[in-house]
Amino acid sequence: MLYIWDIWEKYMEEAIRLAKRGRGHTNPNPMVGAVIVKNNKVIGAGYHQYYGGLHAERDAFASCVEDPSGADLYVTLEPCCHYGKTPPCTDIIIEKGIKRVFIGSDDPNPLVAGKGIEILKQHGIEVHTGILKYQCDSLNTIFFHYIKTKQPYVVMKYAMTADGKIATHTGDSKWITGEKARERVHHLRNALAGIMVGIGTVLADDPLLNCRIEGGKNPTRIICDSTLKIPLDSQIVQTAKQIDTIVAFAQKDEQKQAALENAGIELLYLPNEQHKVDLKALMTALGQKQIDSVLIEGGGTLNECALQLGLVNRLEVYIAPKIFGGKEAKSPVEGVGVAFAKDAYSLQLDNMQKIGDDILLEYNVKKVGESMCSQES
Repeated sequence: MLYIWDIWEKYMEEAIRLAKRGRGHTNPNPMVGAVIVKNNKVIGAGYHQYYGGLHAERDAFASCVEDPSGADLYVTLEPCCHYGKTPPCTDIIIEKGIKRVFIGSDDPNPLVAGKGIEILKQHGIEVHTGILKYQCDSLNTIFFHYIKTKQPYVVMKYAMTADGKIATHTGDSKWITGEKARERVHHLRNALAGIMVGIGTVLADDPLLNCRIEGGKNPTRIICDSTLKIPLDSQIVQTAKQIDTIVAFAQKDEQKQAALENAGIELLYLPNEQHKVDLKALMTALGQKQIDSVLIEGGGTLNECALQLGLVNRLEVYIAPKIFGGKEAKSPVEGVGVAFAKDAYSLQLDNMQKIGDDILLEYNVKKVGESMCSQES
């Protein structure tokens, strides 16, 4: 026997499933799903498919197979009540005669933030909130962070051996993890708006930094390159007219700048006092460009800098069942490091799973104080 709350959760689960179909295509908007139910039957369902497209509620109404007046609406996020790229969703909910609205997450956007719920109630619509709230909130960790801070949500990812090495002493790193783990990384690239590395990684590996899954979206490539060392014949430069690419630099070279801009690269001049790229200023600039999330796939120097500055929100660590050894072999976080164990960067384990022969550890990062750093690899 299903109790009333079980029924509500059943339909919200369907809305969550739909919302996930928008992953990687809605940034910097949230992922949202909606289901319309009348007489215990789903008569319409939809989701926010891409940035600038119909919101989930309007997509669901467009699919209705019968008149939705008197129906229930299940939506994973509080309906918007302001004009953006589309009219307010509260308007169409009222217009269509919806009787009850079931909501998963409250919207922290100051333009909404409870106003959508209040408008619906003022028009006689019964509103229930917090349905599968944790699951709905988990859909939009990136959106909630970005809308509150105007800064990208930063995920640091690296793969290492069981002895903590990301390359051999010769610099060889292909491949540490297996095919299944590498495939998952491409799904992560699809989900996030940007991917960042330092110039050291570009010089060592000549990466393409694209997304290689069917129907996937290439993230904007962001290169930290203080002195503009990036080779004009690198894969990054050669494909800059096909894949959005930003190079952040700190020391001017007008000839090289002109060549890079001609190749299709956007340049950001962001020096700090040490004439290196100011990583915090870069994150602010990316946020202003509506890049709501960044995957850091750099080397140990960039990783340490991002951690020192408190920019990293989440850590994804792949551990392969192999050992490289060697005191000169590179580790995932380099630089000087902390002087005392009590000053270690603090992590909270959120998930652990086996992917092929590899282990993935997912951590949330607790913020720490700032210090000066470089970020070239």
